[in-house]
Amino acid sequence: MYAAGPGIRKFIMSRSTLTLSGETVDRARIEALLAGDALLVLEDCDLAGADLSRLNLQECAFVRCALSETSFYAANLARTRWQRCRGGHADFESADLVDARFEACDLNNAGWRRAKLASALFRACKLTGAHFEDVSQLGLAFEDCLLVGADLRRMSFRKATLRGLDFAEADLAGCDFRDAVFAEGCSLRDAHIKDTRFDAADLREADLGGLKLGNAKQFAGATISPRQAAELVRGLGLNVA
Repeated sequence: MYAAGPGIRKFIMSRSTLTLSGETVDRARIEALLAGDALLVLEDCDLAGADLSRLNLQECAFVRCALSETSFYAANLARTRWQRCRGGHADFESADLVDARFEACDLNNAGWRRAKLASALFRACKLTGAHFEDVSQLGLAFEDCLLVGADLRRMSFRKATLRGLDFAEADLAGCDFRDAVFAEGCSLRDAHIKDTRFDAADLREADLGGLKLGNAKQFAGATISPRQAAELVRGLGLNVA
């Protein structure tokens, strides 16, 4: 039997709950359940391809659910909890995800355009190819996540301590990493860093392989290791003797 994590237990104790387990769920079913004003906990449910756009699902919990190509467009998902869900190409565009928590979810190629992600947390999630254009992100945090090939343009990570984040081949154009600390397990390999700021960042633990250094001012005051310095110089076509 699944044991709900402490975050989910805290939420489900605050109001009456209705738990669905192992069901295939569509919009009509969700709307009928929401009419009872209970907090929904969906475990091992199949919502793949469902249109759940604009629904009020705040504080609901999703555990090991199939969300492939599910639409949450403009839905109210504030304070929701997501654990071990799989949602390739899920659509969260314009959704309210303030204070949402995603743990060990596979959300490759999901769309988050214009989503409200203030104080949201992604922990141990796969977000390869995800699109985060124009999101509201104050307090947004990623921990031990795969962001390979993700579109993170113009996002701010200023003064953040980044742990286990793989930005390989990600589009980081215009991102702000000023004063950020890249802790063990971070990678910027082959990332796109046009107009990206790394001023005073600590990059010593990051994999910088393949970076194209177009402007040294991007790294003004940053700290790198001798090995990383040699890699960056080689990227300019120079030989280190």
